[in-house]
Amino acid sequence: MFNLISYLFLAQATPAPAPQEIFIPQQTRPLTGHLDTVPVFNSNNPEVVQSEGILLSTFPPQGKKVPSAHLNFPFQGRFDLFSHHIARAIETPNDLRTLYLGVIVYNPSDRTATVNILQAASYVSQPDAPFIKLPPMQENNSGNIYAGPGDRVMNDLLRVKQQSGWPTQLVIPAKQSRMLMNLPIPVRTLTPPLNGRSTLLHLYSDNPVYLANLAMFAKPNADGSERSPTLEEWENLLENGDFAGPREPAPSPPDQLAGATEIYGRVAGVAVGSRWQSQLTDSNSSYLTIPESGQAFSYGLSTLLAGKMGTGQNQTAKLVARYPGTAYEAHGNYGIEYNISLPLINNTDKLQTVNVLFQTPIKEDQLIKPGLRFFSPPEPGVFFRGTVRIRYKDDGGLPRTQYWHLVQQEGQMGKPLAQLKISPGQRRLVEVGFLYPPDATPPQMLTIQTL
Repeated sequence: MFNLISYLFLAQATPAPAPQEIFIPQQTRPLTGHLDTVPVFNSNNPEVVQSEGILLSTFPPQGKKVPSAHLNFPFQGRFDLFSHHIARAIETPNDLRTLYLGVIVYNPSDRTATVNILQAASYVSQPDAPFIKLPPMQENNSGNIYAGPGDRVMNDLLRVKQQSGWPTQLVIPAKQSRMLMNLPIPVRTLTPPLNGRSTLLHLYSDNPVYLANLAMFAKPNADGSERSPTLEEWENLLENGDFAGPREPAPSPPDQLAGATEIYGRVAGVAVGSRWQSQLTDSNSSYLTIPESGQAFSYGLSTLLAGKMGTGQNQTAKLVARYPGTAYEAHGNYGIEYNISLPLINNTDKLQTVNVLFQTPIKEDQLIKPGLRFFSPPEPGVFFRGTVRIRYKDDGGLPRTQYWHLVQQEGQMGKPLAQLKISPGQRRLVEVGFLYPPDATPPQMLTIQTL
């Protein structure tokens, strides 16, 4: 007789079959081009914030109670701000105060400084962008598919969409400060009391300014409700506060990033590079010859130390200022925009079918053997969750812009972003763009495959 309890016991006791490894022999190539020189205020340490304090400050250390918390780096011209932090009321579950993130900007000069907000988006997981289960590949031309605040932020900026509520300018009088951001991460109504906020701003300042990202709990009103901290309260925290906590584990030294025990660390500093522009071609050519029939080659995306995928290329943005005990480089390139052009050409005398794929193979540095390794089925951990845009002329010659939302697990081969039938001698331009989302795990690969 069928016994549900026995069935459930056997189902739980029988382990899922181990993923089978699939090896695809092919060439891996470094991505041409390079990061631009736009500085990025990169605040991601600690990721989980449970005590008030300074997350990242580029103010001068003079006159501050904790000089080591201030990196003395002014921003002028184009720069970005990336912030990704989580509030969790776990250790003190009865303390459900709202955590605020405040970005304060100071103008040290004798003349007014104007900071233009070119693009801006900031979301919390609850209620703005909950982590829902989504299929591996889904059309996202409408822009309403996302899971997690980082995913939603990158989706907005990829489309040059401006979130409402942000001013176009922040005018800062001489020797004064203003708040660029003063936003909550609420946890009171959540079970568990856990929430996160991701932010990416593209900015331009006509004069040097200093920035700090600070964490402070909401202040109580007389009636028991909460209010956001004032400018004066933020200034006091900046002058007299210590680091927010708890601090993250220290990273492995760069020359020891290998093996299962590697710790890249969380970023708290100023990185260099906001955008990677690339045109992929053959050597000494304006075009990229498609692979031979049945062959493929791949270009690394967000490759990093101990994860160069046989390309020899570390694409990670370098840090020009950082705190001791935080990441040595901006591993993962969170918030960096990739724009990749592939001017394909079919040099054969036959019609060829070509796939363009976005893939998450098993991470390697130097390849065990020349090719990519995948799992079937993929491991359960999500390694990429974000929107990728592809532009091309379809087989009828009509221009197409397609947005795909991808959820890729470790070792996932992925489905084609586009499939093109390219005639003998024909040239077809394909353009791929995305912003590397927080909560993703690099590297990925952009693969060109001829069937």
